[in-house]
Amino acid sequence: MNKHQNYFDVKSIINQFEISGDFCRAESISVGHINDTFLIKTKDDNDPDYVIQRINHNIFKDVDKLMDNIYRVTTHITNKLTTLKETHHNRYLELVKSKNQELYYHDKFGNYWRCYVYCPNKTVDFNVITPAMAFEGGVVLGKFQAFLSDLPGGRLHDIIPDFHNLEKRLSDFNMAIKNNLLKRVKIAKAEIDFFNYRAMEMLKVNEIGKQGLLPVRVTHNDTKFNNILFDENANALCIIDLDTVMNGYVLFDFGDAIRTLANTAAEDETNLSRVKFNFELYDCFSKGYLKETLPILTKTEIEYLAFSAKLMTYIIALRFLTDFLNGDVYFKINYKTHNLNRARNQLELLKQMDKNFGRMSEIIGKYS
Repeated sequence: MNKHQNYFDVKSIINQFEISGDFCRAESISVGHINDTFLIKTKDDNDPDYVIQRINHNIFKDVDKLMDNIYRVTTHITNKLTTLKETHHNRYLELVKSKNQELYYHDKFGNYWRCYVYCPNKTVDFNVITPAMAFEGGVVLGKFQAFLSDLPGGRLHDIIPDFHNLEKRLSDFNMAIKNNLLKRVKIAKAEIDFFNYRAMEMLKVNEIGKQGLLPVRVTHNDTKFNNILFDENANALCIIDLDTVMNGYVLFDFGDAIRTLANTAAEDETNLSRVKFNFELYDCFSKGYLKETLPILTKTEIEYLAFSAKLMTYIIALRFLTDFLNGDVYFKINYKTHNLNRARNQLELLKQMDKNFGRMSEIIGKYS
């Protein structure tokens, strides 16, 4: 057992949910920056396995609203897949209710837990994403947005208000600079100057949104490419990590996917000469995405798709640096300057996009 399993009685926790089969063992899954996740293996191969997660309620403060969003979205997509007899992507996240018929279990220590049926998938080396996988990822994200374009029941809850609102992110950034809690402003001066220099350009999406030119849709809001599951044949199965599913612009999802997919280096690579923009993967993802979304997208949304990759790279870099200045209170880190290096990595990627933005726009035009 690892230290997490010693601390959490995962066997007791999984038994609070309406599962089939008997507990065999638990394996910690080290994914994501926010929640604690475990794969629960059952004894009989005929019974499904499960995934349980301890929800970080310091970040997701209203667990009822969080889980209501996830339940509405997963139920709607499951119904769509059933109605359309979808064969290409025939899996989706399936929530398991607690024995009290709740969407989560609240333990005696104040922790909140949720449970999904485990979706069997192949561990993918995201350093060697193929063009076929990029296309598949684009299709899955496109279907996700297309399926949810008619979600009934009104707007979703805003789980993290202003999550991708650049005006708010810049305000937080400037406050972090002003407070300078750990005296880190000096070593990040070059990055701070760059963010300030590019701010007005990046705020254009906020401006056209205020003008009503961008429809507010149901969006995932955290579409890094490793949130897509693949099977053993590299077919994309579904998008996971639905904590941030709420209201937003499709630009957020497309841009964040490209930010992670098209970077030739890991997000925290410190050798910035390795950070390049992979046009082949960008092309294939765009083709798959637009194949599914053209019927629902507006002209303005399509016009800003290429720019959205720059926007989301800027926003995520800004968040990394803000967290670094604040003392690393949001993103998990492995060493003192981890978030600073993440920010520098993303800014180098943005510079690579700047050099080739015309080509990025041409690719979107080719498929729209």
